[in-house]
Amino acid sequence: VNVLRLLLGIGRPLAADDGAEAIALAPERYRPRLTEALAEAGANRAELVAALRTVRPEHREAAAFLIANMPPRDLTSLSRGFLVENIELAYRARAAVPWGKALPDELFLNHVLPYASINERRDRWRPDFLKRFLPAVKACKTPGEAAQKLNATIFKALGVKYHAKKRPKPDQSPCESIEAGYASCSGLSILLTDACRAVCVPARFVGTPLWVNRKGNHSWVEVWDGCWRFVGAAEPGPFDKTWFVGIAGKADPAKVEHRIYAASFARTETWFPLVWDLKIKYVTADDVTAFYTMRRPVTFQVTDTPGGQPVRARLTLRLAGRIVADAVVGEPVAFFLAGGRAYDAEICPPDGSPCVTRKVAVAEDEDQTIVLPLR
Repeated sequence: VNVLRLLLGIGRPLAADDGAEAIALAPERYRPRLTEALAEAGANRAELVAALRTVRPEHREAAAFLIANMPPRDLTSLSRGFLVENIELAYRARAAVPWGKALPDELFLNHVLPYASINERRDRWRPDFLKRFLPAVKACKTPGEAAQKLNATIFKALGVKYHAKKRPKPDQSPCESIEAGYASCSGLSILLTDACRAVCVPARFVGTPLWVNRKGNHSWVEVWDGCWRFVGAAEPGPFDKTWFVGIAGKADPAKVEHRIYAASFARTETWFPLVWDLKIKYVTADDVTAFYTMRRPVTFQVTDTPGGQPVRARLTLRLAGRIVADAVVGEPVAFFLAGGRAYDAEICPPDGSPCVTRKVAVAEDEDQTIVLPLR
């Protein structure tokens, strides 16, 4: 107990005047925003400073990431104990699963570490979910396999069912949904996202404010399995085969209300229109409409030289700076991408020699195999 209290910083005096010292402990790229965040935190500033001081040195980037990106409501209310526990347990899960070590830090920070998806109540769900669900996925080899197992089992285990009217509100936190026994598609999606994150499966809340046929809004979940794959919460089955595939493929990128958004804890320039409260502008997102309207598999192969022999290398694809695919490639591998886009492909040899980056143009509507030479 004393060790846990030490890790969480419970019982340590809060220093009111060492904000600059705490900020200096964080990676340099976070420091300007941390200075702003601590100023916005008001009376809660000491708690955030204590969180930066309390975490293990190897976890300071995680604390900096959360504080630099959290909305004002969290800056003024979240305690050091809540934040440090969340960070420690996220790293514990990462160390426990086969894919954790190879997972890019960018994905871990933005889609495993966060304690919330959108505007839901901030619950302390991670300790319970880690204890409940990690044993169930330890035999899984990939994050996608783990996500599918969770989607098929957790809702019955937690006693939560879909109901559009019996649920108390749309944006329920995990504990609110468990207490009510019912949740909307939004509440179910938050619940599945958090269950995935608890066992180091990158996951994000996705939705559209209004289908193009004007028959309502919908929310679902994307999980990482080398690239983003989508699934309906409490609707177990293959990825990318849900009932809404057809209507999602008709989303209209020209209209804000008909676009598809993926929530991002890291701040973006796009806000997620939450239909239950359109005044909320602190939930940011990536516009992923094209990944539904122009989604298609693209096969990649890495060779040693142009026209040469296949080689093993790590291939990471980015679109507008965001990772959209990542895998160690030996044999040809297919990723699901948005067509008609130009991607940055980073190729890293396993021997530690310098990585190379190449531009990749993905066709709109034709089968495509892209061969990328290392040299």
